[in-house]
Amino acid sequence: MSRFLFVVPPLIGHVNPTVGLGARLAEQGHEVAWAGHAELIERLAGPRATVFACAVPGTGDGAVAGRAAELRGPAALKFLWESFLIPLAEAMIPGVDAAVHEFQPDALVVDQQTVAGSVVAERLGIPWATSATAAAELADPLGGMPKVAAWLREMLLGLEIKYGDPNAAESGRYQRTYGDLRFSPHLVIAYSTEELSGRHPELADTLRYVGPSIAERPADPEFPWHALPERGEKPIVLISVGTANVDAGGDFLRSCAEAVAARPDIFAVIADPSGAVAEPSANVLTSVHVPQLELLPRVSAVVCHSGQNTVCEALYHGIPLVLAPIRDDQPIVAQQAVDAGVAERIRFGRARAEQIGTALDRILTQPGYRAAAERVAASFKAAGGADAAARHLVELSTSR
Repeated sequence: MSRFLFVVPPLIGHVNPTVGLGARLAEQGHEVAWAGHAELIERLAGPRATVFACAVPGTGDGAVAGRAAELRGPAALKFLWESFLIPLAEAMIPGVDAAVHEFQPDALVVDQQTVAGSVVAERLGIPWATSATAAAELADPLGGMPKVAAWLREMLLGLEIKYGDPNAAESGRYQRTYGDLRFSPHLVIAYSTEELSGRHPELADTLRYVGPSIAERPADPEFPWHALPERGEKPIVLISVGTANVDAGGDFLRSCAEAVAARPDIFAVIADPSGAVAEPSANVLTSVHVPQLELLPRVSAVVCHSGQNTVCEALYHGIPLVLAPIRDDQPIVAQQAVDAGVAERIRFGRARAEQIGTALDRILTQPGYRAAAERVAASFKAAGGADAAARHLVELSTSR
């Protein structure tokens, strides 16, 4: 049996896929542990999870929620890496180092945005896999912005030279498109499929699409299930902008509520942790917490910010989407979904009730969207999920 150490950032959407994968490995008799924000990991993976606490700048998704809402494109990416991801790596490296020495893993599973894990793995010569929760990174999103790409790779190289391999510059890895700390030279596990996220020939030797890794989440006894319409009575729409976009999403959620209010033949559940929708209409239910996985089997459409996990969880259930990307990898995820025929895309900053409602009408009435979503859902289920990911990791851990 093998030992696996997951290295994850303090972001719910990046921890969740590792929970199902970790559970599957444990069921097979392997030992599993996490390094990162202890409170968040224990909340998501359960109190019996083995967790090595690391220092992190900020807590949970609030660590990035404070970013200026107006930042887009290269400016948002620069802010993300300079103000959060690089400081996160520097803060976590001592804790990851300590976890490796105590747990003695056979392999590390490192989230793309937690490069502390890849720094330590490269320095110690331990096999490591990339956990690609942001599958948009596989498409080389900076390919059209060579100066930004060079700036980021220089930052990552500097981090590796300072804390990991002092000879990284001479290794030649950084001369290749996918040669930096975000991409393992051994194995890249992506929680998507080619049907949604496309082919990437340069990663052919290492990329393994496994589809979503979905684990059961704690039930929410406070959610008012009784307020939902009876099954088959009217379509239910789930609306969310994610936990890291609460500050920027108030106007958008209010516009969504207005669009639904004008359509009494549908019902909407809005994830509204900040109380942005003050007086919802009778066909709109707002809730601070929404049990998304429990709710999705009853949903006919999803309106969201194009977060990778929300998109994939919706498509796993064959549900088409209206997507309003905000920043980071979200525009790429949205375009991939549009290209796959499963979504309508609208502009987050300019979407008003009329545009949202029109897009929602198309999704709910034109059967091609549902058919495409069901095709992607079939590819997700065929990819193997946590079972396939576990198999690839076991092969990695026993290959040395």
